[in-house]
Amino acid sequence: MTEELKKQIQEFREKTEQFAKGEISVKDYKGFSGKYGSYAQRGASAGMLRLRIAGGQLDLEKLKAIIDICEKYDIERLHCTTCQTIQLHNLPLDKIADIMSDAIESGFYTLGGGGDFPRNVMVSPLTGVEENENFDVSPYAKKAAEYLISQIDKVKMPRKLKVCFSNSPSNAVHATFRDMGFVSRPDGGFDVYCAGGMGLNPRMGVQVAENIDASKILYYIKAMISLFCDYGNYENRSKARTRYLQETLGDKFISEYNFRLEKALDEGGLDIDAPSKEITKSGKEGEVSSRRVIAQKQKGLYAVKCHFKGGNVTPQILRDIYNAIKGMEEVSIRLSPDETMYIINCDIDEANCVLDATKSAAQSDIEESVACIGASICQQGLRDSQELLGDILREVQKYDFPSDALPKLHISGCMSSCGTHQIGSIGFHGKVKMVDKKPVPGFTVSINGCDEQGRERFGDDIGVIAADDIPAFLVELGKSVTEAGMSYKEFSDKKSDELMSIIKKYI
Repeated sequence: MTEELKKQIQEFREKTEQFAKGEISVKDYKGFSGKYGSYAQRGASAGMLRLRIAGGQLDLEKLKAIIDICEKYDIERLHCTTCQTIQLHNLPLDKIADIMSDAIESGFYTLGGGGDFPRNVMVSPLTGVEENENFDVSPYAKKAAEYLISQIDKVKMPRKLKVCFSNSPSNAVHATFRDMGFVSRPDGGFDVYCAGGMGLNPRMGVQVAENIDASKILYYIKAMISLFCDYGNYENRSKARTRYLQETLGDKFISEYNFRLEKALDEGGLDIDAPSKEITKSGKEGEVSSRRVIAQKQKGLYAVKCHFKGGNVTPQILRDIYNAIKGMEEVSIRLSPDETMYIINCDIDEANCVLDATKSAAQSDIEESVACIGASICQQGLRDSQELLGDILREVQKYDFPSDALPKLHISGCMSSCGTHQIGSIGFHGKVKMVDKKPVPGFTVSINGCDEQGRERFGDDIGVIAADDIPAFLVELGKSVTEAGMSYKEFSDKKSDELMSIIKKYI
């Protein structure tokens, strides 16, 4: 695969040069470049590159490689995505091919990072170390990632396909409502869900199998690709994602899926052996004084949670983390679907060292808010979610609210839900609001979304708030929650009428 990618880079380089000269339209370039994990940014004067990081798992060597690439090409803006990848932004068009080549040499595939291809395989971020998990799902996700990459040039799908693996009912990767999700069970098997998704016309997934043998996962993926290719909408992109198969096939969905599954099983050749790697490090316990330190299931080892505003990091932040952990045994990084980084396998002294090196990380629920990259960079974006989050945090920080008085927000610049607004206890997505018969920037506010397995629901849209009014809305909400002596969760459960009354003042 590495050699094949190297061959294709020359074509990418030539097309990008033509685009920079204005010889290729933005639309046509997007249709080409997405396959390589790259898109032009708004304004078409710079581009971005998405590094494919299976399961969001970064070892020390790959962390160093990202830092070196950033320093070599003077890259200052990186974004941790809700698909457990890292995006490099504001790249000169004439340098993207070189950056891509260096990334490949460092073990990062970019192929399939965008476009109508299998995307980065997602994994519960603390799998293998999380207390009370069913089992470590990462070995199976790795096998799935390898298989899906091998299919990129073999099949033509109507749209992208997102596959994920969940280790516990916390359902951090939204396995029950993705294109395809493998949900772990305490007995070592998986339940399988298909054709779910957020965005326009969201759908919960259809359970197509229960308690499957984990060694058979690739057959289930092969069957889903076949079903998608056979029945997906190649004519209308707005109705081409797998969730629309639920409408296309109706009651026949499961039988059509099973027909392809049986065919894949008959053909054989995709059984896997995926042993889990044991952590052998000796732990060291101590008093935990920070909400950012999480005890692992391995006695005396801890994970340190590091969420930077809006999922944005700089090379200096990564350098500080690297310098802190480079001498620590078995310590590595996990990226989360909520744009958080976890540094895992730290003993208590190492955890305190990481805390010291990441003092700028979020200290409250609202500071851990999720936001897509926003309309200042994204061509598809309607509103600048990053700007809104910055405005909110600057206003809220003027008040001494308890850390749980306001929730983690989920902000998307448009309906595409790259900020996962539909599963937020409070979510926003970009819209236009009419004020005195004039359009002003706004965001639809939704409430009561949830991603926990067994309690999944998409949030209820309440109405549109002018972007300039949202910080004031949240300050008023923070004051009410604090005066009630509750957390936001308690307030939304017990004082839902008061919550609605506050929201309606602004919509």
